[in-house]
Amino acid sequence: MIPIIRKQNMPSGAIFSLLLALTIHQTLTADVPPTVVAVETSSPPASPATPGPPERGSYNITNATDVVCLLARMGLQLNISFISSSHGKTVQEVLNLHPDLVKSSGSCDPDSATLVLSEDNINLTFSFSLNSTSNKYHLSGLELSATLPDMAKRLVFRNVTLNYMVGTLGHSYMCQKEKTLNITQDFSLNTFQLQVQPFGVNGDFGAAEECDLDEDDMLIPIIVGASLAVLVLIVILAYLIGRNRSHAGYQTI
Repeated sequence: MIPIIRKQNMPSGAIFSLLLALTIHQTLTADVPPTVVAVETSSPPASPATPGPPERGSYNITNATDVVCLLARMGLQLNISFISSSHGKTVQEVLNLHPDLVKSSGSCDPDSATLVLSEDNINLTFSFSLNSTSNKYHLSGLELSATLPDMAKRLVFRNVTLNYMVGTLGHSYMCQKEKTLNITQDFSLNTFQLQVQPFGVNGDFGAAEECDLDEDDMLIPIIVGASLAVLVLIVILAYLIGRNRSHAGYQTI
């Protein structure tokens, strides 16, 4: 509140000076909005977009006599978890292998076979084993060696105790549906339109043995068809029984 100044008691120059001082004081003490200081925070790494289904590639391995001993056709998608070197947090990468960029190699032995797929800084090795007693083969091992841009160092994921892609000697293993193979805690492999035969190849794929996912797809229409057949049979039987009863109601004159 500005005090009441009695003009008769003060000279005009003093009054002007006092009013000027009061005005300056009110200006300096007016409410001033506080200054907000932005605090820099490190945002977590953005999750990369998940790619669509990978393109299907064809890979053949020949033996010492230049005869095809391993056949594989499949689309492959890698799921990798690792510590980001720039953020220090766990990130997940989903990568497709591109058949036009992949180089394949491998070897065939009587009871073992390998398929190595390499693209840039990624090496993926399939190991197959054959049981000569049961004539059954399976994917027994898988190893991924990779260096991605945000990795601090090259990582290797390996599992040699697998039991995937079980097939019979001379036959191929097929799984058209997308299937996930869990390899390690930080690495899994998605396969698409897969057909593989690591042993007993005779020029081309042998008769296919389908995976559970494909068999389930075939089982549903079979069940539906069988149910419809049973329903039709019940209707026919009901009609015949009803017809016989109606004829039994008539008496011969």
